[in-house]
Amino acid sequence: MSVVKTSAECMQTVCNIGGNKAKLPLVNSIIMGLLAGAYIGVGGFFAIKVAGNMPVAQWGNMTRLVFAMVFPVGLLSVLVAGADLFTGNCMYMPAAVMNKKTGLGGLTYNWSVSFVSNLIGSVCLAYFLGFMTNIFMDPDGSGFRPLAAYAVNLANGKTHLDFGVAFWRGVGCNWLVCLAVYMSLTASDGVSKAIVMWPPIACFVALGYEHSVANMTFIPLGIFIGQSQAYLATANVPALTADWYGFFVTNLIPVTLGNIVGGMVFVAMFYYRGNGLKAEK
Repeated sequence: MSVVKTSAECMQTVCNIGGNKAKLPLVNSIIMGLLAGAYIGVGGFFAIKVAGNMPVAQWGNMTRLVFAMVFPVGLLSVLVAGADLFTGNCMYMPAAVMNKKTGLGGLTYNWSVSFVSNLIGSVCLAYFLGFMTNIFMDPDGSGFRPLAAYAVNLANGKTHLDFGVAFWRGVGCNWLVCLAVYMSLTASDGVSKAIVMWPPIACFVALGYEHSVANMTFIPLGIFIGQSQAYLATANVPALTADWYGFFVTNLIPVTLGNIVGGMVFVAMFYYRGNGLKAEK
């Protein structure tokens, strides 16, 4: 594995990247944000597809482990191919502000565009490539019933968390996500990036922490499936209790706030101060 940067050098790279993100033209930002939402969603599809047919009663924690081990493919795509992910920007942009590479206006611009474009990309992926393709349930509701039930249960659980629980799970998630992104900056090639970023991502997923952008795919997918006629006509499947209010208000607001704190405080601020960086004159 090729590691070429120290922690201090990585933090300076974070500051520089954040400054460049603040200058990215709007159309470019939107395109890269759409891609990031889709890539994270594909990782979620992969996880449901391989873990959804592993009943917890039979497989125990192995189900969660398998889910966690395949999910990071989405973030790896973002890091290697390039895309603009809101949760990563919770680290990049505050660091750039502290280093005077941009101001609060640049931070607000980047966060707003990346969040909305991540949301659009994720929901479109959930509908067109998750729901409309029937990859989680056959048209007659019989073939992939465990996968459909898994997706619905996932959405149900995420939209019934208490505000404080969702917030702190968001903090824990993005501490680990931004740590993974930060660690990947030490590496000079794609294989090395995959090696260093995979464990923190698998860890947050296995622990059950909450990622706002991943939920932009998971929850709409569960709603689309759970409201479909094929699903409603299928026997012995869990009823859908998730709804759009639960998605946006009960889950997305507290999780997003937690993600901001996790990335900004525990990675951007701590490593910036810990490495003794100062704003350039």
